[in-house]
Amino acid sequence: MSYTVSDPPAPSDRPMHPIGRTHRIPRGNHHARPNAPKFMASVEQLKEQAGIEACRFVTDGMALGLGTGSTVRYSIIEIARMIEQDGINVSGVPTSEGTRELAEKLGIPLIPMEQAGTLDLTIDGADEFDKNFDLIKGGGGALTREKIVALASKSMVVVADQSKQVETLGEFDLPVEVDQMQWQAVHTEISSLCPGPVRLRGGDRDPFVTDNKGVILDCAFGPIISNPLALEAGIRGIPGVVEVGLFVGICDAVVLASPEGVSTLLNPGGRL
Repeated sequence: MSYTVSDPPAPSDRPMHPIGRTHRIPRGNHHARPNAPKFMASVEQLKEQAGIEACRFVTDGMALGLGTGSTVRYSIIEIARMIEQDGINVSGVPTSEGTRELAEKLGIPLIPMEQAGTLDLTIDGADEFDKNFDLIKGGGGALTREKIVALASKSMVVVADQSKQVETLGEFDLPVEVDQMQWQAVHTEISSLCPGPVRLRGGDRDPFVTDNKGVILDCAFGPIISNPLALEAGIRGIPGVVEVGLFVGICDAVVLASPEGVSTLLNPGGRL
């Protein structure tokens, strides 16, 4: 079986940083600075390296949460390779139907979410992360399952590129999954909290529908979410809200792809 992504990007003549540098950083200052590389890689090559590097946290016998997204796809492919070529014995819980289909195609043993119990590790992506390792997730529409799996895990590793690293959350519109029958009422309530537009993903005529048959409101708060825990609680209290794309106090490490290469940022208050 081939463990490569279809139609890989053409090789770049820019330098590539060796992966695997780990930086334990103080809270509030997580700008890792690996040694200057001799050459650089393309963004896609760095994302692939980051996805593979995240799998260094995977060990034999683990039950894994398998995230959703273009970068985590490389982690899933690497896990399949580790099963086939290195002989590790692991199982996975997918966070989306797309991830389930990929994992099944690659031969990764899967556990139904309702039977999974406690997981050892989740590897997932993020749309933003801040200096406290808090996240915005849900750009791919899988935020509810992603949060269920992350909360069931003993630890969480996020794979991201440098564009996702922010000082304050909110530049990326905050996704909120909502019951289809109640989205208009929820829209009104969230609009009273959100300084920017609140949009139904896909629009009224053809809304995006999640794997859970909900819809998503994308909320343009802007980079002002300095207390994500309080905002999450406020939005979750609105009738009709299924889940909020704020992941607070869950992420233990970020494997970061940047122009300088790939670095691992460890949350000093985390579980790894």
